[in-house]
Amino acid sequence: MGQALLKEAPKIKEWFHFSGEGEYDHMEFIRGLDMIKEDFELPDRLLTARVKTLFTKSAHRWYIKLRKAHGHQSWTWWKTQIIIKWANDAWRFKVETAFESAKFNSDKDKALPWF
Repeated sequence: MGQALLKEAPKIKEWFHFSGEGEYDHMEFIRGLDMIKEDFELPDRLLTARVKTLFTKSAHRWYIKLRKAHGHQSWTWWKTQIIIKWANDAWRFKVETAFESAKFNSDKDKALPWF
């Protein structure tokens, strides 16, 4: 990994954070970290070492339990665990409902922002 890219990586407080509470989107969290990892060519070990600070509230407690039980794991493993934990039926229903209710109205919506 180039040192220049590592120096350009955003500070940890600027990374995506995830609480697992209220209106949350675990897939946005995962995609955000995937982009940071790719854009700055972060090694898997560097990303997973910072995951603990990116989880807050109940997600942080969940992370600590899993980390104690399974030790250090890859980012791919953590993504799978996040999806298993937070991609439940209620979340799927919410996403499907939002998708089905999204309608384009040419009289009041502009096409580009609607997409």
